[in-house]
Amino acid sequence: MSHSFLRESKLYIVYGGNKYRIYTTTAISFSQTFAEDSYPVKTLHDQSKMFEGSTITKANEANFSFDVPLTIEKDESIVMDLISDLVDSEQLKSFDIYIQTGSSTFKIENCIVATATFMFNPREQFKISVEGQGTKLTRAGDENYSIPGSAQSESSTRTPLLVYPVVSVDSLNMSSIIGTTLTIQNDITWTPYETLQESLAVTSVSNAMFPSAYTIPGRVVSGAIRQYQTDNNITQFDDFSTNSNITLKAVQVGKADSDSGFFSININPAMFTARMNVENTYTQSYDFRSLDNTALGTRITQYS
Repeated sequence: MSHSFLRESKLYIVYGGNKYRIYTTTAISFSQTFAEDSYPVKTLHDQSKMFEGSTITKANEANFSFDVPLTIEKDESIVMDLISDLVDSEQLKSFDIYIQTGSSTFKIENCIVATATFMFNPREQFKISVEGQGTKLTRAGDENYSIPGSAQSESSTRTPLLVYPVVSVDSLNMSSIIGTTLTIQNDITWTPYETLQESLAVTSVSNAMFPSAYTIPGRVVSGAIRQYQTDNNITQFDDFSTNSNITLKAVQVGKADSDSGFFSININPAMFTARMNVENTYTQSYDFRSLDNTALGTRITQYS
């Protein structure tokens, strides 16, 4: 008997006929559930049937999440590509995920990214937290299953990257920063896919109904900037704006804040509201959101 351990899991992304090994933390999660419909079975002639019957004919969308630490070699560029822009007809870039354990290989089909969060925290490795959905989760094979796609070359080294945030918000003083986050969130609505004819034909998982199409009613690019309150910025704690230019940079530790940064994104125009937090040391937060739907790929000015 062989057990599967999370720490031994390997994650692969297959996109455009290419296969990418993605080195993640142990924060990998994936699952899919089935939807149950219950119905009463009590009749006028048999009042003893107090429990309801059940039918299961369709699956909910599969969910997955993982954290990707970014490295100086940038072997994780495919992740950045998949979360940045829409494709034709306002659809997200679709890919397959394979998770290989010590005894199994699992596949999630037609995956799309729902949320990606960048964390710019001093003294912590720069990473992206990715959450998404797919149409179908299956066990593709055992641990020796051959994952399809042309394997992309990997760098001979993997160098962890420690960064600190450098933020520009118009003319505001953005020193004494504690941490910054940036979130790309897609509002995904799966199209109803259950039909009476197909539901009557369902006998097992093999012919159950799975989701296949979706729409994106909205997209939000937002984040927060936290800084210590000092005598240089105390007048900003109740500030707001609906037309600001915000630039976020992740600068490698050891380099000057004037450096172009390992990663940089410009959000213009943007809105923000500032609020004060009463703690042992007073802090204040700027909650911001993009006001423009321009492709995100053109906003990321540094990462290649």
